[in-house]
Amino acid sequence: MTLTDSPTSRARTTYGAVLGSPHVARLLGGTLIGRLPNGMAPVAIVLLVTADGGTLAFGGLLSALYGLASALSQPVKGRLMDRHGQTMVSGPAAILNSAALLALPATATTSSPALATVVVVLGGLSAPPLEAGLRALWPSVLPDPVRRHTALALDTGTQGLLYITGPLLVAALTTAHSPSLALVVTAALGLAGTALVLTAPPSRTWQPSTRGRSETPARLLSSQLVALFVALVGVGVAIGGMNVWAVAMAERHHTDLLAGLLPAAFSTGSFLGGLLYGHRTWPGAPARQLIVGASGFLLGWLPLLALPGPHPATVLIAVPGAFLTLVVARAFTTTDVLAPPARTTEAYTWLLLSIGVGQAAGTALAGRLADHPHALAALPAAGATLALTVLLLARPGRYQRQGAAASTAK
Repeated sequence: MTLTDSPTSRARTTYGAVLGSPHVARLLGGTLIGRLPNGMAPVAIVLLVTADGGTLAFGGLLSALYGLASALSQPVKGRLMDRHGQTMVSGPAAILNSAALLALPATATTSSPALATVVVVLGGLSAPPLEAGLRALWPSVLPDPVRRHTALALDTGTQGLLYITGPLLVAALTTAHSPSLALVVTAALGLAGTALVLTAPPSRTWQPSTRGRSETPARLLSSQLVALFVALVGVGVAIGGMNVWAVAMAERHHTDLLAGLLPAAFSTGSFLGGLLYGHRTWPGAPARQLIVGASGFLLGWLPLLALPGPHPATVLIAVPGAFLTLVVARAFTTTDVLAPPARTTEAYTWLLLSIGVGQAAGTALAGRLADHPHALAALPAAGATLALTVLLLARPGRYQRQGAAASTAK
């Protein structure tokens, strides 16, 4: 599917039909289970450190290092996956990741902070690239573009649920027993989900396209892909700023629940938006849909500038979340068209890295703006403005022309 052949019909497919297609439910479910550590490990690490008598600052630092190491290593793992297949990369990565998480409680985080840091960084570096791997499998699992459109929207929309379910599960396990048990369960879920994916026939037999391969690897980062990735940095800034804004809202209104409720409402909006978006195909080329999604994402943040109270804020925050799924889903479509066939998975990991870097930057900027309520509330809109501006300057027409040429090669 190219950027110029987006369906303009109103063809529909059901989620039952997509999930009933061979291997789809297993791949999607396995990927979600295998990626639960992304939502669980950062919280469990903080709770482990504080339970050991360490400071919240050190726990937060280790948690941030885990996420940063995971994000920065994604392109390397994507490149290896494109060369050696999914099993040879995600299998060993899942084993190392789980081993690091299991070893962390034994490192005595307060008395051996250096060792704990090494273990956490190793765990982040070895997080298996399941999300990029799943996106690479969809074309072979679902050749029908309408069903693939629905699966991609469902896949993208459900990602936010990881960051609702994961922290809640860690909190429940820690309350019932200890942070150490939470890390054991985190490691077990990561291994189980990865095994479920890697033992599925599509993953076992998947190989990247070899058409167009030469002794010199094709250039990955074209100007169009760079523009797309820069735009996604803006999307990440908005998300990172939103997370800190939620904490500030909780402090301002003396309601601790808001710190989790507002991000949960945002993720719920993303899930519902994915369900609506994937239920049918929509008119217009994917590049135009990307612009529309980025515009809605920006407009959805503007009501926050009025500093709404807790109840309206909880409702309003779901709006940009609903448009997030459209932006991310169409970003993957665009990446698939513009990336060289033999480096598609690597390109997907750069996409994910861009959002992750933006999220880290947004969190850091929001921390500095925490004492300025209006500036903090404006940060998500500023990130969304960056995303939309870059996409507009990149000229969708050029996406379409380059997409047509790329489709011939593919």
